[in-house]
Amino acid sequence: MLEILKNRFTVNINRHPNLEWEYVESRLKAHTAALKALRCMEESGGEPDTIGFDEAGDKLIFCDCSKESPAARRSLCYDDEALQKRKKNPPTGSASQQAKEMGIELLTEDLYYRLQQLGEFDLKTSSWIHTPETLRKKGGALFCERRYGRVFTFHNGADSYYSSRGFRGYIIV
Repeated sequence: MLEILKNRFTVNINRHPNLEWEYVESRLKAHTAALKALRCMEESGGEPDTIGFDEAGDKLIFCDCSKESPAARRSLCYDDEALQKRKKNPPTGSASQQAKEMGIELLTEDLYYRLQQLGEFDLKTSSWIHTPETLRKKGGALFCERRYGRVFTFHNGADSYYSSRGFRGYIIV
């Protein structure tokens, strides 16, 4: 896994211009749970990479950097509550539960926009993102995508699912 991450880090230096691989590697070796989560991200098509530091500047953010929403994480409703309420044609699972099982979090809206500053992602797909509880209590959930040269945040019923909508995740190490 470290070799895969190192290769991706080197090829995509624009995502983290102020970082050295040796520092990233030392952080990862000290956090074995993070390596397990990154492997889950990789195996489901997420192509994880670091996009720099968190706001405090002391921890690395890794997120899915695949061009499209990871193929193995599509056709899911937002969370298990929505999955239980879906009586007709339910999907096979939920984005929130799958993320939890992988040991990652759904991207926040801020992180989604930050990722989009580093390249063009979700040109043909969309990704569920973390939804504030106030909106979720009303039955909705948020997703994002890039179209027409800009990034959009939309809402939909949390129980909806589409073959082109998945989710992107992140971990902080």
